[in-house]
Amino acid sequence: MLKRDFPKIHFYDQDFVDIYDKTWAWIQDCWNAGGERSHERPESPEVSNFSDADNKPTPIEGKFFSYPGSFVVQQADAIFSSFFLVYSNRIYNAHPTLDVFYDHQEANGAIRSAYNIETGIPVLMDLDNPEGLGIPLFAWAEFNLYHKSANKKRVKDVLPILHRYMDWINASFKQSNGLYRVPPSATNMVNAPRDGVVYPMDFNTMIAINVLYMSALADILNDKESSFQYKRQYFSLKTRINSLMWDPDEGFYYDLDQQEKRIRVKLLAGYWALLAEIPNDDKAEQLIEKLQNPEMFGAPHPFPSVAVNEPLFDETGPGYRGAVFPHLTFMVIKGLERYQRWDLARECAIRHLYFMLDSMLPEGAGAHHNQIHTKGQLWEAYLPLKEGPAQWPEHPNFPRVQYLTYDALSTICLTIENIVGLFISLPRKTVDWIIPNLEIMGIENLSLKKNMITILSNKSGRGWEIHMESEKLYYFTINILGKKKKTLPIPSGKCSMLIDKL
Repeated sequence: MLKRDFPKIHFYDQDFVDIYDKTWAWIQDCWNAGGERSHERPESPEVSNFSDADNKPTPIEGKFFSYPGSFVVQQADAIFSSFFLVYSNRIYNAHPTLDVFYDHQEANGAIRSAYNIETGIPVLMDLDNPEGLGIPLFAWAEFNLYHKSANKKRVKDVLPILHRYMDWINASFKQSNGLYRVPPSATNMVNAPRDGVVYPMDFNTMIAINVLYMSALADILNDKESSFQYKRQYFSLKTRINSLMWDPDEGFYYDLDQQEKRIRVKLLAGYWALLAEIPNDDKAEQLIEKLQNPEMFGAPHPFPSVAVNEPLFDETGPGYRGAVFPHLTFMVIKGLERYQRWDLARECAIRHLYFMLDSMLPEGAGAHHNQIHTKGQLWEAYLPLKEGPAQWPEHPNFPRVQYLTYDALSTICLTIENIVGLFISLPRKTVDWIIPNLEIMGIENLSLKKNMITILSNKSGRGWEIHMESEKLYYFTINILGKKKKTLPIPSGKCSMLIDKL
């Protein structure tokens, strides 16, 4: 048996390969920042007055993913990190950090957005969010885990937890108009220009994403009743968002204020709608157009957190007033996939990665090529109009360096799924390779449960050829955009195919 290692990627730009490899090495530092936690405390107090939390201090045990030096484990880290950890060939498990949150669920179904690592007690990160509400995307993460692990038993174990969690959110935050009234900080876009917001667009859309995936998880268990109920919740919320938050004149989704009036500030938050499949094709087209417009979200470094032509946009990137955040770029790119815009998704992922690479260098070091070997760093957020980390002088700790929760979504996840173009589903035994044109690239030794696969394309004397190696049968779909699409069963052992013969 081969020594387990991370899957290798092949790509014509070696710098993409290097930063991918480096990210796996850096992730080790985030893996349960055990005894090395700093004693920095957030400005707001720790809390032990949550409704029914017994708050007996119990350190969080085992290995989980958190930012080195932090004394808390965060819900957003647990959810987003699962998307790249699934590609580690099980060297790092993607689920233990999620399980930390499930293990702390309270009797009323509540799960708080952050817990103290040393005491296990919920931590209130923002005074305006007394319930410690976090981004409600557990079901999205679990659905992705299922397709990368085919672990049906886990779906069975977590669905009741997620069901109680949704019950708590509905009981605490859902209003008579069918929308969710939550504190802005629950969306994680801390200082976004959204004064007067009562119904944040992104949070309401995240709920739609969550119930859509809960319906899909129920389907996996053949639980028709639950699947139907969640689908019904999804369609009801989709209708509300389209009727109240969509502005037909401006072709955009906006937050609402107390009176359900639209707050006309174009935030990247509006693009969660693509991931939730809320707009029809016509609305989606209007949204996608703004992603390509340099006056709006089509900045040189895609995609700033607020549109470039908004009065409160700041090109120095002070937080969510203009900075580019890799996790939001990831969200937009996954939304573009829902509308089959693979070409644009890939182009933006490549541009985004070049900006990340160029920002690793000391200023004035020139193009990124072959310079990555000097000691460079990734950042939590970037400048929108040129390379470099975002700046927010009032917050010297921003952007955090090597904030891999966000960065690895780009350097690992987008690299495999959108730049190399591979989409994997273990339960379906399928690998889809979606590429706009043939290039020398691919992946080597990717573990599909107990099956190691390799898929590489290169040019030989006979034309473009794809070489494959696998221990078991699986189904491979190659989709060369606009030219060819074919699904073939790939037997165990080595084989190759000539593209011209497809």
